[in-house]
Amino acid sequence: MSILVDGDTKVIVQGITGRDGSFHARSMLAYGTKVVGGVTPGKGGQRLDELPVFDGVGEAVKATGATATVIFVPAAFASAAIREAADSDLSLIVCITEGIPLMEAARNYRYAKDRGKVLVGPNCPGLITPGHCKIGIMPGQIHAAGRVGVISRSGTLTYEIVHALTAAGIGQSTCIGIGGDPITGLSFVEVLEMFERDPGTDAVVLIGEIGGEAEEEAAEYVRKSLSKRVVAFIAGRTAPAEKKMGHAGAIISGSRGTAESKIKAFREAGVTVVDRPDQVPEALRG
Repeated sequence: MSILVDGDTKVIVQGITGRDGSFHARSMLAYGTKVVGGVTPGKGGQRLDELPVFDGVGEAVKATGATATVIFVPAAFASAAIREAADSDLSLIVCITEGIPLMEAARNYRYAKDRGKVLVGPNCPGLITPGHCKIGIMPGQIHAAGRVGVISRSGTLTYEIVHALTAAGIGQSTCIGIGGDPITGLSFVEVLEMFERDPGTDAVVLIGEIGGEAEEEAAEYVRKSLSKRVVAFIAGRTAPAEKKMGHAGAIISGSRGTAESKIKAFREAGVTVVDRPDQVPEALRG
């Protein structure tokens, strides 16, 4: 089992004729994802290898039966791409694009939510159900199918920890990067709820970082409602206050959002918090 995507998920790529869109469309296809077409306004009727290109999302969905889209368009056009996808019959929208202004991101979040769509990102690596479907930029070769869910704000830390899990013989059910911006679509809590309901997930690895209160909210959900084991790693322990460190959301203000406050919240919720990424496999087995 898995969450959000499986071997039957049909995907279109918005921005498929661009450098990033074309590269990752081919990468997803090579992994085995059912990529069924793409969208680039003004280039409808062209093809990327065997994939048809359409002028609009609605046309692409009608022609291909796609249920998910991944967005590889510049930040200036990403909000329009998200909204066009939200107006279609797609159920899942994955936005890889970074640099979307904060107020636009807030409006995009509400626009998608009001239409019942699941939005992952922006500024995220996407998600993968190993062996079945990869949407986004995660390197498929480091993943292995199994029963541990992974949720993260950081793409590179996801790769590091997943690689350690796979090397230790611990496979993953679904790995999802929710994005590092202050406002994203899916939250830690929403993904934890999905993993709680998934019979194919026995435990969860949560990868957080400084800034915001998403991890504290996740800890509260774990304390009250999650029956499955959680191991967490929080990045940014040595970051100075009031400075952006990496992601736009990684800014500490006051006593909330610090690494210490997040670690304290998780430990009080019964979560095992490790000091280094390479300690995650051992913690899961402990």
